Amino acid sequence: MQVTFVNPPYPKGSHRHPPFIPLGIGYLAAILEKNGYDVNVIDCQALNLTLNEVENELRKRQPDIVGLTSTTLTYKPALEIIKVAKKALPNCLTVIGGSHVTFWDDEALEECPQLDVVVRKEGEITFLELVQRLEAGKSFGDVLGITYRKDGKTVKTGDRSYIEDLDSLPYPAFHLFPLNQFNKYGNIIFPVMTSRGCTFFCEFCTAVRMFGRKYRMRSPKNVVDEIEYLYKKYGEKQYTFYDDAFTVDQDRTKEICNEILRRGLKIKWDCETRVDMVSKDLLQKMKEAGCIAVWYGVEAGSQEVRDAMKKGISTNQTFNAFKWTQDAGLIAVASIILGFPGETRETAWESVKLLKKINPDEIGIYIATPYPGTPMYDHVKKMGWLKIRDFNKYDTATPIFETPTMSMKELREIHDKAHQSFYIRPLYVLRAFSKGGVYGYSTTRTALAWFRRLVASKLGFR
Repeated sequence: MQVTFVNPPYPKGSHRHPPFIPLGIGYLAAILEKNGYDVNVIDCQALNLTLNEVENELRKRQPDIVGLTSTTLTYKPALEIIKVAKKALPNCLTVIGGSHVTFWDDEALEECPQLDVVVRKEGEITFLELVQRLEAGKSFGDVLGITYRKDGKTVKTGDRSYIEDLDSLPYPAFHLFPLNQFNKYGNIIFPVMTSRGCTFFCEFCTAVRMFGRKYRMRSPKNVVDEIEYLYKKYGEKQYTFYDDAFTVDQDRTKEICNEILRRGLKIKWDCETRVDMVSKDLLQKMKEAGCIAVWYGVEAGSQEVRDAMKKGISTNQTFNAFKWTQDAGLIAVASIILGFPGETRETAWESVKLLKKINPDEIGIYIATPYPGTPMYDHVKKMGWLKIRDFNKYDTATPIFETPTMSMKELREIHDKAHQSFYIRPLYVLRAFSKGGVYGYSTTRTALAWFRRLVASKLGFR
């Protein structure tokens, strides 16, 4: 059996990030390779491929199975590739997975007759069993964790149990990707996943619903074994931990740091976590072990809005985390969400003011986006506030719904002004540029981009 995985492109005109190595495909490909299957990858984002080019690649490779991943933003482009795959290879099996289709499985099969199977939630074992059944010429109808079409009707099998022993997974098959395309300022930043699951129920997030509420962890040794393997194989020194909250178990985080130090690995890395899950000692230990930056979900300046999000953090915890992080010599990054249901113009500006008070080194300001599978989506839909149903617009920079307390026009205006008020400060730009490295240079570029947008709007070009 030959399997081709495709990472779909972003839709045209959407706000997008630079290409990053898709970790989900990396794990799926690795577990198939481990079991003797022929696997290859077509990464449309990294290679900027058109539909015609994808079709030509599929004709060339002749896979038996074409598998795609998709976020909400890349869902519609993924369906287009599935149509292309069936056109090029009428007998291939088309499969799609990822967070969006996990909660949009019935609709996906209805919207795309060329789609054969949806893999829900954690996909490694499910996909492997699917391939094994096909190879043996057996029915896959009882494979757990899938939704498929049978006799014109949609069939959903039971949910699969989560993988408890994450150490048992092979390292992602990074060798299948065009790695040079991921080079940023002289570095290929390799993603590393050390845990799955989340212990919180934030209203805007699918993580806990996708990977479960139990926090499942790889052992510190296994994590650092992978980093050391990548370091020796590729010679790259920079990594990013993809965990939703890297420091949930602070003792384990320290163990990972100690293992990096014990092996003498001269690496740089960053992570994302919560403001209530760090301490002075932990951050100092992380710095010693090569950490350069920490991303925090600040989310909102108003305690009322944070409580509505079910975030479970306070302003005081936020101030402490940012002070400790910068005191440790780390880059502190703050992300906020504007426009969550209940947001007003006043509470939105509270968030912007909080950013200025904590004075982070970098920011992410996102517009509340109701992804299927989140309580926020269910609430917005139930209230009749959803104005845009085209998933090509769900890019966290475009207003999607309108509430009685804030219009979409107001939200877009505050979003842009918030960026300008933060980035267009000469001292901030100088501070960012002086840091150098990936963060320093990318932050400087972002500041210049917002300055250009401001000038263009003043001149009437936008």
